[in-house]
Amino acid sequence: MIIITGGAGLIGSAVAWLLNRQGRDDLVIVDHLGSGDKWRNLAPLRFRDYLEKDKLLALLEGAPAAPFGGRPVEAVIHLGACSSTTERDASYLAENNFAYSKRLAGYALATGARFIYASSAATYGDGSLGFGDDEALLHRLRPLNAYGYSKQLFDLWLLQNGLLDRVAGLKYFNVFGPNEHHKGEMRSVVLKAFQQVVETGAMTLFRSHRPDYADGEQLRDFVYVKDAAAMTLFFLEQRQANGLFNIGTGTARSWNDLARALFAALDRPPQITYCDMPEQLRARYQYYTCADPGKIRAAGYTGPTTPLEEAIGDYVRNYLVPERFLGDETDLS
Repeated sequence: MIIITGGAGLIGSAVAWLLNRQGRDDLVIVDHLGSGDKWRNLAPLRFRDYLEKDKLLALLEGAPAAPFGGRPVEAVIHLGACSSTTERDASYLAENNFAYSKRLAGYALATGARFIYASSAATYGDGSLGFGDDEALLHRLRPLNAYGYSKQLFDLWLLQNGLLDRVAGLKYFNVFGPNEHHKGEMRSVVLKAFQQVVETGAMTLFRSHRPDYADGEQLRDFVYVKDAAAMTLFFLEQRQANGLFNIGTGTARSWNDLARALFAALDRPPQITYCDMPEQLRARYQYYTCADPGKIRAAGYTGPTTPLEEAIGDYVRNYLVPERFLGDETDLS
């Protein structure tokens, strides 16, 4: 069995979808569905069991050898976390993102299950040390928010306990794509902009507050969720690939590029305006992020990454406009 925590989320449901496409349904989805519509991400997928996140650890620790009807756990793909970059309750993040991860990693390592987990590009902070996934730099990184720090804590704990070379930690950059409607304010700018353009015909971006960047020319590494899922599952196949790895395209694109691609996908002329960035964000705003993919390539990953225009076109035309989810029977992409 393969456990996927955060399995109803953006990346988790895409990982389950890709496993389904590979013929696997021996999956245990773990998440917290709550009262929203996150459950809709699961409806088209095939899996053996679902658990709320607060039930998983007791089940695993109570019957570690074979907790699911006598079947052993092959792998734990730990993607579940509070991913809000604006969350201010650092104690909650420490418990939910750090302490929970430690117990889950302990279970996987004790039973021989493959452990793959989501770190975050947020651990890089302002990017002044670059975006190379080098464990030697871990102690010098300074995340800009409590979420990033909670991810950094777990990376450091694994390193300090000599465990990082036995697991795969994945630093996801700006992931977007189908199955993110439930994310609220944390949904991607692609989805926010789509909704804005459909409603108003135009979209608004933050104005630049640095003279070296024109308005809308702030840069990000935007990675399509289908590519992120494929990179994640590479580590399921390659158990010798351990440590920290960037999950991105290796190409930085501007918010203006994203906006133009969205309007093109909707077959509309671009209508882009700019507004001032809120004062409280300016000191912590990243003007440039870009994954260095050298390490995952050196580990043997050869899959392509989808160009931004093509990815947004697929997302808009095959999912957003027809209101589809990954795994719908009409999904032909």
